[in-house]
Amino acid sequence: MRSSAATQVAAPATELDRILRDGLLQPAYQPIVELATGQVVAYEALARVAGESPLGRPDLLFDAARAHGRLIELDWACRLASLQGAVDHGLRRSLFINCEPESMAAPPPSHAFPLFERAEALFQPIMELTERELNDHPGSILATLPLLRERGVALALDDVGVDPRSLALMPFVLPDVIKLDLALTQAPLSADLAETVHAVNAHAERKGTLVVAEGIETEHHVLRARALGATHGQGWFFGRPGPLPAEARMPVAKLPLPGGTLPGDDHGRGTPFEAVSGLLEIREGTKQLLLALSRQLEEHARRLDEAGVLLSTFQTADRFTGPTRARYSELGRRLAFVGALGTGLDRHGDRNVRGADIEPDDPLAREWDVCVLGPHFAAAFVARDLGDTGADFERRFAFAMTYDRELVVRIARRLMSRVAPVS
Repeated sequence: MRSSAATQVAAPATELDRILRDGLLQPAYQPIVELATGQVVAYEALARVAGESPLGRPDLLFDAARAHGRLIELDWACRLASLQGAVDHGLRRSLFINCEPESMAAPPPSHAFPLFERAEALFQPIMELTERELNDHPGSILATLPLLRERGVALALDDVGVDPRSLALMPFVLPDVIKLDLALTQAPLSADLAETVHAVNAHAERKGTLVVAEGIETEHHVLRARALGATHGQGWFFGRPGPLPAEARMPVAKLPLPGGTLPGDDHGRGTPFEAVSGLLEIREGTKQLLLALSRQLEEHARRLDEAGVLLSTFQTADRFTGPTRARYSELGRRLAFVGALGTGLDRHGDRNVRGADIEPDDPLAREWDVCVLGPHFAAAFVARDLGDTGADFERRFAFAMTYDRELVVRIARRLMSRVAPVS
């Protein structure tokens, strides 16, 4: 006879299997409106389970799937159920669909492609991400985003305001839509939340990004959302999650989305030095000189705190010395994301600093780069080793510096795309 503890462990797996096997995922759809007119212009699909179930709450359902190694299967099943429900209804408004980080780059089931084609012919799919996706799986996510955009899938960054890392990672995702968390809509505006508002508005002004406020439940929340810079809103004030209404079949004007690309965007391919060659003046200096320049950029990064990203290359692991390792570990505790790249640097035993192993014959292994990016600051120092064999401090590098935000973002993407995923 099985113990009660074993039965409790097995029960979620059995129930999860029943939900997936019997097709019990039944999505609900919540309206998203244009605040100026009150017109419903899109819906968000939310995962629900038909009937009574101990895994009826979405958090319990996904926790069970994660615990039993079926998260990717469940996530795809939810996405496909959302698309199928919208296609069957004849939806003619944009549809926001959530995605778990572990399944972001996982290929869809082969039978899904006809459904994709039918969905894309009716409405624009918008994939919702959180900062967790890019923070945990930077390489695969940055490789996947261009493929989604090529299929016409727009991108939304969700829960902005919950975690400062979402501000720091906005330039990497280049979202078409920023969704403000309900904390910004409902809570008193603290200094931290005000910083989020400034960063979101700055990004939206630069890129034309659509801003959606979540958690709108009263007329006061509507006014608050518009004051924060949101043009669209979502919440119980406009409708609770439920079946799609008949009017959702009537087409409306497409959402005014920017497209989420940089001029000359290369999707993270190449090295930082290659990114600036032909664009910036290339100078020459010794390691002793350049060390002072790189340290100063690290100090700028320190001031950005949780909204900052620091990415650096060190050529080889032996140049990531004890003092440097300690300095970067301390920065990793302060900043949203810190990465150290070089030959042998993918596993350096510090959870505060993300690593990336560079092959010795990779052109990046010849570079010394420091890139700092925040909501209102951007700078990069890029250098290429000229191959001197004398005293270490006298080694010469060809180098350039830039404060051009779009060029710095391009450099940062080239480094971020190399960072190893979280184990």
